[in-house]
Amino acid sequence: VLPQDEPVPLAFFVHDAEIVASLEKTLAGQTVETEKVLDIIYQPQAVFRVRAVTRCTSSLEGHTEAVISVAFSPTGKYLASGSGDTTVRFWDLSTETPQFTAKGHRHWVLSIAWSPDGKKLASGCKNSQIFLWDPATGSQIGRVLTGHSKWITCLCWEPLHINPECRYLASASKDGSIRIWDTLMGRCDKILTSHTQSVTCVKWGGDGLLYSSSQDRTIKVWRSQDGVLCRTLQGHAHWVNTMALSTDYVLRTGAFEPAEATINPQDVSGSLAELKDKAQQRYDQVRGQEPERLVSGSDDFTLFLWRPAEDKKPLERMTGHQALINQVLFSPDTRIIASASFDKSIKLWDGRTGKYLTSLRGHVSAVYQIAWSADSRLLVSGSSDSTLKVWDAKMKKLAIDLPGHADEVYATDWSPDGQRVASGGKDKCLRM
Repeated sequence: VLPQDEPVPLAFFVHDAEIVASLEKTLAGQTVETEKVLDIIYQPQAVFRVRAVTRCTSSLEGHTEAVISVAFSPTGKYLASGSGDTTVRFWDLSTETPQFTAKGHRHWVLSIAWSPDGKKLASGCKNSQIFLWDPATGSQIGRVLTGHSKWITCLCWEPLHINPECRYLASASKDGSIRIWDTLMGRCDKILTSHTQSVTCVKWGGDGLLYSSSQDRTIKVWRSQDGVLCRTLQGHAHWVNTMALSTDYVLRTGAFEPAEATINPQDVSGSLAELKDKAQQRYDQVRGQEPERLVSGSDDFTLFLWRPAEDKKPLERMTGHQALINQVLFSPDTRIIASASFDKSIKLWDGRTGKYLTSLRGHVSAVYQIAWSADSRLLVSGSSDSTLKVWDAKMKKLAIDLPGHADEVYATDWSPDGQRVASGGKDKCLRM
């Protein structure tokens, strides 16, 4: 029996309230007359489809040590990778060949982050320095940003719809502080200190809030304009490793709409004001009526779902993993949360309520990193068993197995235009 093409997923609304569980529950909170006709409005969800990746098209050699991070630019035009050989490499995607090698770091490159306009890449190393690179030339932009006393754990740019110049960059470090850098002036703008141990992850939300998670078991919410600490989210019993915002994907892609992607990816053109408006529209559409949600994963094997803008109590405590949580991600349409763990499984949860949906089993070793396709139908995971696996989120089962790496796969990313998956790992190769 051939698998039928699944219908376009729909969302249903009554009086602007989405029907999540059942019609009855949605109507319970509303005053409705029994005599009147109810209008139920529907709108299609993902109107485009991303083809599953099925084969390794190329193996990109060049790094002399393990590849620690890979990231596509917001339009999928460039690919960058950071490695233990202290370089950042840019790859040409149309020919799948190395384009530039950016040298400057004196220690392992631990994290890289693209600015949402796709014109700058920030990289942080174990030597606590942050460099900015231009993907078009492979050369360094401005000064080295120094100030942290221990290595950089996470980098995050200010969203495009708040500032279309992409001027500010937030960095988290093992020294327990978060610094906001002015990349035009090349200096530190603010230092946010309150965490008592290493900061593991920092996220810049679309409503002007910064979120940071730490090994002191807390998540802190800051106002990004003046650096004031708004609230502290407590609940985890061990280090908080990872966080995800429901708006992550739309913040990452900025003004670029994956549904309008071309075969040959181009940078988004237009004036700053146009880009800002486009990004703001896309953000508002994803965010909807309620504020953004945050999910955090920890060494205590649990995840918490929060509404950090409103409440310091979690919406839901999500248990089920039998080992520490390595990464957690919202799907681009915010409906599903996926979590990857050292217990070899990936679990899917409801993105609104945090209820458990299913487990994706198949890896025979720890799962390191996961990435969603732009249409939220497929999920790819990289593991220390040296394989990548592509999962179907609807059917909740394995779609394709991608062997090919010779050793553990540390980093994976799916390009926002949906065309490629890149993976890098201990075997020093990047595979497409």
